Amino acid sequence: MLVSRGRNPSAGEIISQLIQAKGLRDRVLVTLGLLLLVRLGIYIPVPGIDRLAFQDFIAKGGQLIGFLDIFTGGGISTLGVFGLGILPFINASIILQLLTAALPQLEDLQKNEGEAGRRKIAQITRYVALGWGLLQSIVFALILRPYALAGTSDLVFVVQTSLALVTGSMVVMWISEVITERGIGQGASLVIFVNIVATLPQALGSTIELAQSGDRSTVGGIVVLVIVFLVTILGIIFVQEGNRRIPIVSAKRQVGGANLLAARQSYLPLKLNAGGVMPIIFASAVVFLPLTVANMTNAPWLIKAAGYLSPNSSTPWLYALLFFALICGFSFFYASLAVNPIDIATNLKRSGVAVPGVRPGSATALYLGKVQNRLTLLGGLFLGAVAIIPSAVESATQVKTFQGLGATSLLILVGVAIDTAKQVQTYVISQRYEGLVRQ
Repeated sequence: MLVSRGRNPSAGEIISQLIQAKGLRDRVLVTLGLLLLVRLGIYIPVPGIDRLAFQDFIAKGGQLIGFLDIFTGGGISTLGVFGLGILPFINASIILQLLTAALPQLEDLQKNEGEAGRRKIAQITRYVALGWGLLQSIVFALILRPYALAGTSDLVFVVQTSLALVTGSMVVMWISEVITERGIGQGASLVIFVNIVATLPQALGSTIELAQSGDRSTVGGIVVLVIVFLVTILGIIFVQEGNRRIPIVSAKRQVGGANLLAARQSYLPLKLNAGGVMPIIFASAVVFLPLTVANMTNAPWLIKAAGYLSPNSSTPWLYALLFFALICGFSFFYASLAVNPIDIATNLKRSGVAVPGVRPGSATALYLGKVQNRLTLLGGLFLGAVAIIPSAVESATQVKTFQGLGATSLLILVGVAIDTAKQVQTYVISQRYEGLVRQ
C-alpha cells in the first residue's frame, strides 16, 4: 500500500491497519472485550437490597448519586457489584495530583525520579484508591441500610455490601490498567466513556417516545435541544483542541569544535482549557453535596437552605450563578496545578531557550503567568456557559429526557474520543514508518 509520509492517516488507512495489522487488531479486541466485561459486572446484583425503594430515593432527591450514576453507567442505580466502578480510582488520582503540588516528596518523585518515580506514584494511587473505595463503600452501604431486606442485621449488611462494592471497584481499576497497557487508549477514561454512552439509548428512546406522543411545541423543543447539543459539541472540540502558541527561540550552540548550530525557532503550546472537565466535576460535587446531606439527615432547616441551590427550585438563577462562579474558580485552581509558569521558565532557561522580547527567568515566568491567566479566564467562561446553557434550554423547552447528559458528560465523551483517535493515528503512523524502514 502506497502512503504519504507527510499527512495524517486517512480513515481507509486506519481501517486497513485494523484488518491487516495483527498488533493493532489485538489491541482493539482486548479493549472491546474488557469494556464488555466491565458492563456485564454492573448487572451482577449486590444481594439483600430492596431496589424499588432505592429507586424512589434517587428519584425524589438523591441528585448527587444520580450525577455519579452517569459515570458508572447505571451501576449505582442498578446496585451491581461494579456499582462504584472507576470512581474511587479517579478520586484517588485527583487526590494525588493535589498532594503532588503540596508535598515536595511527591513532586520530586514525579519530576526527578523518571519512570521509577512514576511507578511509585502509580502504586501510591492504587493504595489511596483502595482506601477511598473502602470509605465510599461503607458510606454507600450506610445509605442503603434503610433499604435492606428484612431478616438481615445492620452489621452483616454493611460489611457484605462494602466488601462487594470495594472488590468490584478494584477489579474495574485493574481492568482499566490492563486496557492502558495492552489495549487502545487510556483505560480509566474509556471505562467512563463507555458508561456514559450506555445511558444514551434510554435517553434517545425516551425522546423519540416524547416526540411521537407530543404536540408541535414539544417537537420544536426537542429540535432546539438537539441543535444546542450539536453546537455545544462543536464548541467543546474547538476549545479542547485550542491552544496559544508562544514562539520560542533556542540560542546558537557550538558542537564538535568549529561546528555551530544555528538558532532554531519553535513554539510553546498553552492549552485554552488546561483543567479539562475537572472544574465542572468539582463544582457539581460542591453544589449537590448540601442537598444530599440534607436528604440523609432530614434536617428541616438544611433541606430548606439546600433547596435554594437546586436547579429545580423557585430560584434557578441563584443555582446557575453559583454554579458558574464555582466553575470559573475551579478552572483557575486546577490550571495552577496543571501549569506552573515558574517551572516552565526555569526549564527554558536551562535549555538555552527564550521567548522573543522577554528576558529569561522571572520575566518569562511572569509573562507566561499572564498569558495562562487570560487563557484560563476564557476557558472558565466557556465551561460555565457549556454547563448552564443546555440545562437552561431543557427548562425552557420542558424536554427532560436528556437530563443528566450535561456538560460534564459531553466534555468527557468528546475528550476521550479525540485522545483515543489520536492514539490510533499514532499507532498507524508508527506502522507506516516501520514499513518504510523495512523497504
